[in-house]
Amino acid sequence: METEKIKNEAYQQMGSLNHSIAQARLTSLLSNDERFTPAIELGLDISQLDLSQFAIKAKDELKPDLCCYPNSVGLVSDDVLKMSDMPLLVVEILSPKQTIDDILSKFKAYFALGIKSCWLVMPAIKSIAVYLQFENFKTFGTNDTELVDDVLDIRLPLKKIFR
Repeated sequence: METEKIKNEAYQQMGSLNHSIAQARLTSLLSNDERFTPAIELGLDISQLDLSQFAIKAKDELKPDLCCYPNSVGLVSDDVLKMSDMPLLVVEILSPKQTIDDILSKFKAYFALGIKSCWLVMPAIKSIAVYLQFENFKTFGTNDTELVDDVLDIRLPLKKIFR
C-alpha cells in the first residue's frame, strides 16, 4: 500500500507540456531581472519545521517548480543539494494530476519558513495567483496585461508567459 502511495505521489508531480513551457518561460523572464537568481526544482531543507500541521507528505525537503533567491546567490565551488536558506519567491505550477489543495498546503509551509511570496501558476486557464500571505492573494489572467508582485516589486508581461 505504501509503495502504491509513493508511486501515485510521484505521478501527481510529473510535469506536462504546459507545465514545462510555463516553467521555462517564467525562469527566462525572472533571469532577466538582475536582482534575482532563479533556480528550477531546487531542494529546500525544511527539517526545522513540523510538517504535520500542514498535511504535507514530504519529510525534510520541498522542491518548488521554481524559486528565486537574491542575486547574491550564485554558482558555488561546493555544490548544495538542499538549501537551508529560503528563497524570496516560490512558484508552483499546477499540473494535470495535482490538486490546488496540495499546492496550498505547501504555501502554508513556505510562508511559515519565511518565504515572502508564492505564485500558483494555472496554465490551463492562463492565470497566476500571487500570494503575499496565505489568505492575501490576487489572480492575474487573460484580462490583465501583467502580473504584479508588490512584495518583491516584480512585473511580468502575461503575454510572454501564456503566448
